[in-house]
Amino acid sequence: MKIGLTYDLRSDYLAQGYSLEETAEFDAEVTVATLEESLRLCGHSTERIGSADALVRRLARGDRWDFVFNICEGLRGLGREALVPALLDHYGIPYSFSDPLVLALTLHKGWTKTFVRAAGLPTADFLVYEKRSDLERLTFGAPYFVKPVAEGTGKGCTAKSIVRERAALGDVCDELVARFRQDVLIESFLPGREFTVGIVGTGEAATVVGSMEIHLNAGADREIYSYDNKAEYQQRVTYQKCRPQDDPAAAAAEDLALRAWKILRCRDGGRIDIRCDASQNPMFLEVNPLAGLNPQDSDLPILARMQGISYHDLIRRIMDSATA
Repeated sequence: MKIGLTYDLRSDYLAQGYSLEETAEFDAEVTVATLEESLRLCGHSTERIGSADALVRRLARGDRWDFVFNICEGLRGLGREALVPALLDHYGIPYSFSDPLVLALTLHKGWTKTFVRAAGLPTADFLVYEKRSDLERLTFGAPYFVKPVAEGTGKGCTAKSIVRERAALGDVCDELVARFRQDVLIESFLPGREFTVGIVGTGEAATVVGSMEIHLNAGADREIYSYDNKAEYQQRVTYQKCRPQDDPAAAAAEDLALRAWKILRCRDGGRIDIRCDASQNPMFLEVNPLAGLNPQDSDLPILARMQGISYHDLIRRIMDSATA
């Protein structure tokens, strides 16, 4: 097949004056190059398209592809991850990963938790905060965990995100609203173990490819998988391969993740984050249906590698799902 690649190259945005934090979710050249290599090893030809802007220009002049491997994160708004899939749907071009509805829903952490809870899956108590008066609806007690409602890569998550007194909650939330120009998610803080679970496949064919537990090293931000901890993970974090056959909490985390993946109707591949309460009961945190694919630094390739799954094999499995 002739496969087009859509992506947001971080260096392009940095050259335009965007900050390191604003571009934190965007891709390095090595990701695009290694992805191309993997697709070619699968027997496909590839053509770089680039960002949503580039895709619009190419579609307008009549360019077409048999398939698009899409890893565009987008830049603005709650529909930013859904933009490229929506354009491709309009032109009838098949693509990798989830559809626009799923990507728009899951980018908003509050809507996702509402959906997951309605399906009967466990998640921490939460409230979506826009303004101070929203705190009148807060029905659960401290400590709280506070983060932007629609960011990834730990953006907005710092040591200040754990709020231990209700009186301090409004100021912390207002600061995040002003900084990220979006609502804030307030959750009941979960003090237990934290896992990230990798999934490949769609519907009943979806399977867990592996999971890992996140351990924070000395010198890391305490009790939180923060933006800084993620950015400096080689020094601050130790990833431990889970062995669910010997670890009931890990097994329960994988089961919860797979059920959430299927209920949300995510496709092809991604990750689900799980954190446990004080009794080590797993709770759904969030889903990443457009997970990072940096061959060295992204969680999904890391946990796949722990299971003996090479990067090229991971991409092949994703493509098998997307073209089934």
